[in-house]
Amino acid sequence: MLLVKKSRLSKSFVGIGLALSLLTSGTMLFGPQSAFAAASDSSATAAYSATSTSTSKASGVVRTARSYIGKVRYKFGVRDTSRLILDCSSFTQLVFKKNGITIPWSSADQAKLGTAVKKKANLREGDLVFFSTSKPGRINHVGIYVGNGKFVSNTASSGVVMLDMNDSYWKNRFITGRRL
Repeated sequence: MLLVKKSRLSKSFVGIGLALSLLTSGTMLFGPQSAFAAASDSSATAAYSATSTSTSKASGVVRTARSYIGKVRYKFGVRDTSRLILDCSSFTQLVFKKNGITIPWSSADQAKLGTAVKKKANLREGDLVFFSTSKPGRINHVGIYVGNGKFVSNTASSGVVMLDMNDSYWKNRFITGRRL
């Protein structure tokens, strides 16, 4: 009996050691690229949320988003990355892809990823921020939080710009943030 318990205990330590070595080496079983298999697959969402965007990854996302200010034309339902004609969710998809993170196209599908951030005060750089710009409560716009109450987004009126979440237009349209 003592031998069986000892064997189980050593197997547990081996398993824990293996898990820790995978975590510390930066290699996870479900990395951001492999975690998203299909836009509406809930198991992909669960796997994706198992990893979080590191601070350096988030800084890269913010840097990339800012680099597109004034350089992208908005067109609903389009993701022409070669000509930089995108809608809001294809813009966020492009920015995250440039930083090694695969996310789906639509804002509603992007809102299923990662961990919810319900309060604006809890947002961090690199979080996706979601808004309702038409039907109240329905997510139909997405941007990338860059800190200090600001976010970068591709808008129909101005293309990629930096906006203030406390501006009269955006203030009451915020629905949630998602931390990847």
